[in-house]
Amino acid sequence: MNRRAFITLIGGAAGWPLAPRAQQGDRMRRVGMLMPYEQDDAEARARNAAIQGVLKELGWSEGRNIEYHFRWAGNDAARLQASAAELVGLRPDVILAPSTIATEALRQATSTIPIVFVNILDPVGSGFAASLARPGGNITGFATVEPSIGGKWLELLIAIAPATKQVALVFSARSFSMAPAGPLTQTFDAAASAFPALKLMRAPVQDIAELDSVVAAYGREPGNGVIVLPEPFTSIHYQAITATVARHRLPAVYPYRFFAASGGLLSYGIDLVIQYRQAAAYVDRILRGAKPGDLPVQLPTKFELVINLKTAKALGLDVPPMLFARADEVIE
Repeated sequence: MNRRAFITLIGGAAGWPLAPRAQQGDRMRRVGMLMPYEQDDAEARARNAAIQGVLKELGWSEGRNIEYHFRWAGNDAARLQASAAELVGLRPDVILAPSTIATEALRQATSTIPIVFVNILDPVGSGFAASLARPGGNITGFATVEPSIGGKWLELLIAIAPATKQVALVFSARSFSMAPAGPLTQTFDAAASAFPALKLMRAPVQDIAELDSVVAAYGREPGNGVIVLPEPFTSIHYQAITATVARHRLPAVYPYRFFAASGGLLSYGIDLVIQYRQAAAYVDRILRGAKPGDLPVQLPTKFELVINLKTAKALGLDVPPMLFARADEVIE
């Protein structure tokens, strides 16, 4: 049930009226989308529908003045590089890149075609933007997290499972080999200093099979917990991840609501559909002549806390009244 209405605008400097604009001209515009997901991924398709819906409201009608070119490459660097080259070869007006690895593949393929990213951890540290205010070059977009969120995830895990003594940070070794999670994991280290008895462990995994063995190892001892980082690998396999963590009876914090809806204990993060809608505003501005290097990189300002009460009860955890009061949604 909803505890508070999760209300947001199209977002920050990206928020412009959604009424149809003036005549677009005769030239058909091309928008490429390099997807680090499989084509049957329902969450990814819903997010794509959101960006197309906003662009339609802004006056871009598919088949009349805009066409979309999708490349579904999974969480695979080689497939992403090949798909990026294909999209660049089509000479689109702008390309959407919904992850760090997708943005990196496109950056290697073009330095001129505008790229709008979403779901990025560290745009400046990854080399996609010279600065948040003035990214420069052909790349801009929307970051998934703000710098202190690692500490917030840690605090939430301790709040709901106060007996936690060791926390594993789970992420894809493949994804972060291209863009280290340094700035994010540094916030975990800083937050952990407030809990002297707490031990942080990095848990990079290559695939689901390895994730199962890693989670199983942590599940053998009491006092262990898990924080799952936001990236394509964990988002693609969210159902398998939440099921594995539940099977080994580990308290865990996740980055997106769909983890909690799938049985995860607690999630705290942005609504990715809303971020895609924000990205649509940037795509629109670029199609109308704006330069991506002049559009500031946006950090998220609105986060939602979702608690799965059924999972908490299964783990024998009492949700503190403070968390109940702060929750945007409690799944019963």
